[in-house]
Amino acid sequence: MEQLKTIGRELAMGSQGGFGQSKEFLDLVKSIGEARSKAEEDRIVLSEIDILKRKLLEPDIPKRKMKEYIIRLVYIEMLGHDASFGYIHAVKMTHDDNLLLKRTGYLAVTLFLNEDHDLIILIVNTIQKDLRSDNYLVVCAALNAICRLINEETIPAVLPQVVDLLNHQKEAVRKKAIMALHRFHRKSPSSVSHLISNFRKRLCDNDPGVMGATLCPLFDLISEDVTSYKDLVSSFVSILKQVTERRLPKSYDYHQMPAPFIQIKLLKIMALLGSGDKSASEIMYMVLGDLFRKCDSSTNIGNAILYECIRCISCIIPSPKLLEAAADAISKFLKSDSHNLKYMGIDGLGRLIKISPDIAEQHQLAVIDCLEDPDDTLKRKTFELLYKMTKSSNVEVIVDRMIDYMISINDNHYKTEIASRCVELAEQFAPSNQWFIQIMNKVFEHAGDLVNIKVAHNLMRLIAEGFGEDDDDADSKLRLSAVESYLQIISEPKLPSLFLQVISWVLGEYGTADGKYSASYISGKLCDVADAYSSDETVKGYAVSALMKIYAFEIASGRKVDVLPECQSLIEELLASHSTDLQQRAYELQALLALDARAVESILPLDASCEDIEVDKDLSFLNGYIQQAIESGAQPYISERERSGMSETTDYHSQDHHEVPSHALRFEAYERPKPSSVPTQASTELVPVPEPSYYSEAHQPVSTSSVSERESSEIKLRLDGVKQKWGRPSYQSSTSVSSTPPQAANGTSSHSDVGVVSSSLKPRSSYESKKPEIDPEKQRLAASLFGGSSSSRSDRKSSYGGHKPAKGTANKHPKENPIPVQPPPDLLDFDEPTAPTVTATDPFKELEGLMDSSSQDGGSTDVMGLYSDATAVTTTTSVDSLLSELSDSSKGNPGTYQSQTSKGPNSKEALEKDALVRQMGVNPTSQNPTLFKDLLG
Repeated sequence: MEQLKTIGRELAMGSQGGFGQSKEFLDLVKSIGEARSKAEEDRIVLSEIDILKRKLLEPDIPKRKMKEYIIRLVYIEMLGHDASFGYIHAVKMTHDDNLLLKRTGYLAVTLFLNEDHDLIILIVNTIQKDLRSDNYLVVCAALNAICRLINEETIPAVLPQVVDLLNHQKEAVRKKAIMALHRFHRKSPSSVSHLISNFRKRLCDNDPGVMGATLCPLFDLISEDVTSYKDLVSSFVSILKQVTERRLPKSYDYHQMPAPFIQIKLLKIMALLGSGDKSASEIMYMVLGDLFRKCDSSTNIGNAILYECIRCISCIIPSPKLLEAAADAISKFLKSDSHNLKYMGIDGLGRLIKISPDIAEQHQLAVIDCLEDPDDTLKRKTFELLYKMTKSSNVEVIVDRMIDYMISINDNHYKTEIASRCVELAEQFAPSNQWFIQIMNKVFEHAGDLVNIKVAHNLMRLIAEGFGEDDDDADSKLRLSAVESYLQIISEPKLPSLFLQVISWVLGEYGTADGKYSASYISGKLCDVADAYSSDETVKGYAVSALMKIYAFEIASGRKVDVLPECQSLIEELLASHSTDLQQRAYELQALLALDARAVESILPLDASCEDIEVDKDLSFLNGYIQQAIESGAQPYISERERSGMSETTDYHSQDHHEVPSHALRFEAYERPKPSSVPTQASTELVPVPEPSYYSEAHQPVSTSSVSERESSEIKLRLDGVKQKWGRPSYQSSTSVSSTPPQAANGTSSHSDVGVVSSSLKPRSSYESKKPEIDPEKQRLAASLFGGSSSSRSDRKSSYGGHKPAKGTANKHPKENPIPVQPPPDLLDFDEPTAPTVTATDPFKELEGLMDSSSQDGGSTDVMGLYSDATAVTTTTSVDSLLSELSDSSKGNPGTYQSQTSKGPNSKEALEKDALVRQMGVNPTSQNPTLFKDLLG
């Protein structure tokens, strides 16, 4: 009976799809696989999205159903549609205690979210809890999520637990902990810099999987700092030797090769450690020789290890036996019918040719076969090899082959790369000037505008300066050959714009230099170019400039200039051109034709395109004109540094400078408001507070009396340089030397000259052909490419004698030290001690008894106590300062009001004093204005 029930349950499960999945889910997968078009697939997925949106809103969904819904959401995301409406359900599933549901939730979350998603914060706490779980499968699931979701900000939350897991009893956990630390090091190296020693310890782990996982972070660390890991060379060699001797379990074998991926990673690390190190390289010789003998070249993984051995040998200092073994392996690759193995052979040959240039000659016929192979990738790799083995004896054959290949391809990116390599080889190994010009013409003609504009500029400079051998005859022949070749090419249709620019420039500079061609002939050709390419303004501009040079050289030499009718019509056409550049060139050409020989020779000297040009950055030749204009009443120029250093441009005063009018241009986005001027009136009732001046002084110091005359007399609270007591700590205005002059304690400004100072920051084997006979043409081509190996490699580099213009020195104004002054009195300083204010005299001698001696020591006294009814009255430094200013005003200082003081009670004056203090921000605590009146007299 029980067996029948079991069979019934299995049948029911089978009818529902099996493995716990519903029939709807299997139908979804089947319909997506049978979709005939992308539109049909999108229709099925959109329909599924609508179904899932409705089902996920249902209450009390069974966990088995929710798991299926999450998997269906994964299908939707994998097909490129948005399933963000179900992300939160996947996050919730990670909190489930059921292992299967939890792993499903972690899988979906790692596929749905990225490390910067907003829902990551909801998973961190769950990951921390799962890392402490007793079930190592739960811990592994959490470590997998860490490697995908933890960002730099959340690393400290899980780092201690991950470090503890390095000593876990399960090797799978230790391996994933190493992978998590590797992830942390890539995201934030500083966060795990103190844990680098753990990688060294795990290298000696008993489990080969943990040791293999440790090789990945060690490879990154050694790539950054090779010197710190030189002591591990013997350890890596020992590990590789044990792997090759098959001491690892059979489960690590792949196609009968022992742990091949561990071998490849070890070979990469050894290549880094042995680079340029003779002693380290000698330690590796034996194990590398064993690898060449034991590797099975009949499998792809064996060939991969052989290729990695060749790469390692090319990086270290190899022995002759290792070079011979590498050459034998390359020979096997090149003889293979597989294009992939041939590609590896060409790449390995290109690496070994740097160490032993003669090794390529052993495989010359194989290289020719790869050059003619229909596989485009293999052909490109062969051209890279030919580029590396180019010398003066084979440069012509290689460059011609590269140009022919460049013409046959349509890939603009690779065509650009081939063109640049042809130019580089032609500049270094050109056998003659004529050959060089011909090669450059072919490159420009067939590569077109894909050639970098710098190549055109370098070519023009090379023609102008020659080859740097101080041989004028050779340079003249080079320019003549260029002119002759360009006159033959110029009549061809549809030439590239960049090539036409080079042609126009060369014809303008050297078309008539040797007298072989007349000015009329060259100018006619240039007019034809401008007419044929009328839509290209750049080409027309080069052509007009070339015409200007031709006519200028004729005028300077004293010959009569006959402007051709087509040239005259071109000039008239360009005079009315919509392009201002062409119009300006036309006007310049028209004006040049009317000048005499001496002026033209000064404007456009012959063959002066590479002469030094000294630039006077200070424009000192305009000093006389400027001085004359200033004497006539013109405004002086204010430099940008001075403008940016000013607080108020309109207050720029000096004995030698005029005041900038208020309607002048402003160079600051926001300026301080101009202080409003108050008419000077004799007031006996209010005490004036001088307005701080917000201008920068220049050149001459200003006397105290003249400054006081310019200061505003508006009655307001002086907050210049006063530290705020409430809110954000700051100052009301800057008191730096370059912007605002310091204020003296008595209200006058102490001025000093302020200057703007600018600071300048500172082997062996032979290739046996499978054909019964070798084609004689291939033999001749191989002799051209690989012949002359014993000849020395003569590198002929072009000399681009770039000249730097002379740098002008900037004028610097002397900077004077500011006169230290005391800050203005702080009427709101209730907490901090204040420096005492010095006054010349104090006419209020009868008030000395009221002054507290603690104020002289910076003591703090409550000003509010002035309004209290207590008999004992104390004063602060601020009141002392106010009395001092009253004293100055009573002595009749110019530019200030004189306050009439009188003895005895006066209720009107007391109320006004009370209003002034209220204006300063002090409110009385009691109604006793009489005491305040008696105190201030």
